[in-house]
Amino acid sequence: MKQLTVISGKGGTGKTSITAAFASLANNAVFADCDVDAADLHLILKPRIKKTMSFHGLKIASIDEEDKCINCMKCYENCRFNAIDEEINVIEERCEGCGVCVYVCPTKAIELKDRESGFLYISETRFGPMSHAILKTAEEASGKLVTMVRENAKKLALEEKKDLIIIDGPPGIGCPVISAITGVDLVLIVTEPTLSAIHDLKRVFDVAKHFDIPSTVLINKYDINIDNTNDIIDFCSENDIPIVGRLPYDEIVTKAMVDGKTIIEYSNGEFPNRIKEIWMKTHSFLNRGV
Repeated sequence: MKQLTVISGKGGTGKTSITAAFASLANNAVFADCDVDAADLHLILKPRIKKTMSFHGLKIASIDEEDKCINCMKCYENCRFNAIDEEINVIEERCEGCGVCVYVCPTKAIELKDRESGFLYISETRFGPMSHAILKTAEEASGKLVTMVRENAKKLALEEKKDLIIIDGPPGIGCPVISAITGVDLVLIVTEPTLSAIHDLKRVFDVAKHFDIPSTVLINKYDINIDNTNDIIDFCSENDIPIVGRLPYDEIVTKAMVDGKTIIEYSNGEFPNRIKEIWMKTHSFLNRGV
C-alpha cells in the first residue's frame, strides 16, 4: 500500500483542487482529507457519509456543585485560563483540560471528562472510499484527529483491498502537517510563484526532509511571476527536488470548483491534460521512489 500526501506550506495554492483531480485519475485508491481545521475536499468529491464517530480531544473540567463543592474558590483562583467563573461554572470555550483545578480542589469535587471536539466520517465518493473529519471551532488536538483520519483510511484500504491512499494535507508546518506526512511514501508540495509561497515551500520541505520523506514539487500558476518561478526552479535544483510539472493560471479551476467537479471531469482541454501528465509523473515517483 502506497501513501501520497499533497501539502502546500501555505493555504490557497490549489492543493485541494490537485488532490481532487488526482482522485478522479487514480485507480483503486482511498482518499483522506487531513485538513481537519478547514476541510473542503468534500465540496468537490461530495461524499455520502456511511459512518459517523465522535472525536474526543482535550478533556474538560466537570464540577460536582451539589454534593462535593464547598465553594472554597481555589479552582477559580488557580485557573490561569479563566475557565471557571465566580459562580464556579466551567466556561467550556476556555477550558484547556490542564487539571490544575482537580489538583487544588480539597474535596475532590472536580474531575476531567471527555469533551466532544469533532467528528470522524467514513464515506463513499464517486471515485472510491473516503476518510475525513471536522474539528469544532476553537478546539485543539488537530494532530491527533489527523492521525485518526489516516488510521481510518488505512483500515478502509485493507478492507476494500485498495493499494493507494491519497491524502489532502493541511497547510503550514505544525503538528497536523507532521501527522499528515509521517510514514508516507511521497509528498507533493504544491506551490506558487509568490514570496510567501516560496518561503513556505522551503519550510515545509525542511519538515519533510527532517522526517526523511521524499518530496516532489508542482508549481501552480507559474506564469503570474516568471522570475519567482525561476527562483523555485533554482531552489528545487539545488536541493535535488523533482518538479513534476508547471500549471498556468486558468479560470477553469474556479469554474470546475463552482460546478462541484474535478478539473478532469469539467474539461477535456490542455489544462486537464497537463494535470494528467503531472499525475503520471507523481505516480511514477511514488512507485519507484525519488
